[in-house]
Amino acid sequence: MPVREKFEAGLKELQSRLTELGEFSIQALQKATVALETKNIELALEIIDDDSKADRMYEEINDYAILLIAKQAPVAIDLRRIIVGIKIATDIERIADFAVNIAKATIRIGSQELVKPIIHIKEMVRINQEMLLLALQAYNEEDTKLARRIAEMDDQVDELYSIAFLELIEISKNQPEFLQQISHLTFVCRYLERAADHTTNIAENVFYLVKGQQYDW
Repeated sequence: MPVREKFEAGLKELQSRLTELGEFSIQALQKATVALETKNIELALEIIDDDSKADRMYEEINDYAILLIAKQAPVAIDLRRIIVGIKIATDIERIADFAVNIAKATIRIGSQELVKPIIHIKEMVRINQEMLLLALQAYNEEDTKLARRIAEMDDQVDELYSIAFLELIEISKNQPEFLQQISHLTFVCRYLERAADHTTNIAENVFYLVKGQQYDW
């Protein structure tokens, strides 16, 4: 196989591994939401145990990217593709960590009835999942238009976070006996807000990949 074709195949493999890690994180967020809503401690523990898979995939992506650089000595745009891939892997792995944090919050809440339906949390999760899928597509296709859409969706998550946070604070005033649970739910909202920020980082890196400069949203 010619050198260039071999290198392109290597880049495709890197993209494939990033997509696999992204899909894992999306599923982890979904499972964590189900565990929280249904107070499923067993599922929460499963999410925590599975985090080692995300860590392993992340490490393998980094090792593979470094190997590509060492073997192929890429320049300019090719080097940016690999470096951006490494940065994206870091953001995706962090999102998987947030799913673990939500699972831990579920365990701490235990069997206690939730103070309110987690409608806003579920919507934040839905948007986060859509954002990450779009971010991976934007990276694979080097599409800056998709990247810009992600920034707009991040604003939606920020708004939902503010609404949910204020509602929980109001509940704490009237139901102080649930203060510990409310604290955990507040952190869950914060984890999802931060997850959206990490996906926005991916979008910014896609813009850098294509344009060679940072983009100020």
